[in-house]
Amino acid sequence: MGLIEEILVRPKLRQKLWQWWYPFFTRRVRAQGISFLNYSFEAEGEARLELRPEDEADRPNIQLYHHVLGGVDLRGKRVLEVSCGHGGGASYFARYLGPAEYIGLDLNPEAIRYCQDKHRSEGLHFMVGDAQSLPFPEASFDVVINVEASHCYPDFPGFVGQVARVLRSGGWFCHADMRYPNGLAEWVDALARHPQMRLDQMRLINPEVMRGMELNTPRYEAMVRQALPRFLHGVAMDFAGVKGSRLYRDAASGEMTYRSFRLQRRHA
Repeated sequence: MGLIEEILVRPKLRQKLWQWWYPFFTRRVRAQGISFLNYSFEAEGEARLELRPEDEADRPNIQLYHHVLGGVDLRGKRVLEVSCGHGGGASYFARYLGPAEYIGLDLNPEAIRYCQDKHRSEGLHFMVGDAQSLPFPEASFDVVINVEASHCYPDFPGFVGQVARVLRSGGWFCHADMRYPNGLAEWVDALARHPQMRLDQMRLINPEVMRGMELNTPRYEAMVRQALPRFLHGVAMDFAGVKGSRLYRDAASGEMTYRSFRLQRRHA
């Protein structure tokens, strides 16, 4: 079992590692202006997403967010992104799609400070908070977004219950992440069989994510070499998912599955 797979399937180990890793990583890359911590997405045969010139460098990552949203309308809606990372997706949605309010929540206080300094848009707010205990009343949001973060959570079914609690009737949960075989059944069952949520769409997106990884490889390799000490380069390249990394090879073989989901909160 490789390091990445072992972390993904051992809840206590991954929780301790992430609590150290993400604040450390944010401090190291802050000066580089890295706004996305997720992998990316490049589809074949789809219309090219229109982006402003200042967003072109982040196109592969933005395309993943655009895919995960799946056409859900954010205009005038109240939106929560759980585990917003460095806030690039939140900034993109707030600037392009017109939500009334967009809250980015993350357990990493370094990331939230980074987001508050870097991303300024009307209605966009960032706060520290725990995905396993969302600090909001019932039926607070029209849309909840969660991109490539839930593999860090010690209790994924509990997280889905939190999402159902804070969503309004008819609201949408837009989600994407990766799993190895040991965690696959729990992940899919928690989404497909939740009594308050209806699974609208599930899609395997390994090929699109791999193409996105390939596009980001030069940038991520440069980031790792510049920001991290040499002894961490090998592990960091695996986490970054660069072409040829363990995670990239596992996505190619199907050992790791990357999927996107869209669910709707059932009407009360």
